[in-house]
Amino acid sequence: MRLLLVEDDDHVAAALSAVLGRHGFQVVHARNGEEALRAVLPDGQADKPPFGVVLLDLGLPDQDGYQVCGKLRKLTATPVIMVTARSDVRSRIHGLNLGADDYVVKPYDTGELLARIHAVSRRTHASEETAVAGGADDALRLGSVTIELPTRRVSVDGSDVQLTRKEFDLLALLAQRPGVVFRREQIISEVWRTSWEGTGRTLEVHVASLRSKLRMPALIETVRGVGYRLVAPGPA
Repeated sequence: MRLLLVEDDDHVAAALSAVLGRHGFQVVHARNGEEALRAVLPDGQADKPPFGVVLLDLGLPDQDGYQVCGKLRKLTATPVIMVTARSDVRSRIHGLNLGADDYVVKPYDTGELLARIHAVSRRTHASEETAVAGGADDALRLGSVTIELPTRRVSVDGSDVQLTRKEFDLLALLAQRPGVVFRREQIISEVWRTSWEGTGRTLEVHVASLRSKLRMPALIETVRGVGYRLVAPGPA
């Protein structure tokens, strides 16, 4: 898999590239936002496969990493994993709102990073296959919320809401059985395709981001000590 590493520190990039290379990744290193944006643009070379994942450091010299994430999302659907020392929930939600698929906080364990790379990659391929297989009428309607499974579109009162892959997958999972409590372990298994315990915090951030984007804080209810359930809204 080709991987785009956006990191301004050459020493960090060299060490990480060596580790990723040993695990089968072909790493392309971009030192700033402009290099990253140029790297994802089509260059007419058909022998170059697209990137499978973008690892994006937020502390870049030429522009804020959040800005780069927003621009990348307009250019490519490639999964973006933000890598940063900013650990507060608000920063994570902001990154997810801009289109990031996951968020890794420094200092991180290499095994954790590899697990997250493989998780977003697996989920991306599974989502693409599901979209191809879905029928035109596969839509879930819950009050003012419409979830179109084949096209992965979500709208509230007819207005589209932009969600990341995992935000959509999480919402679609809960919406298939409104009122039913999904255990945290079950959600992580279904959405992240892993049983890795460290994903729990990521789940909380995605739930918070969904509530914010849909402007329905009560739509997803936290069942303390168990998991989450979707509370179907009434008619618009």
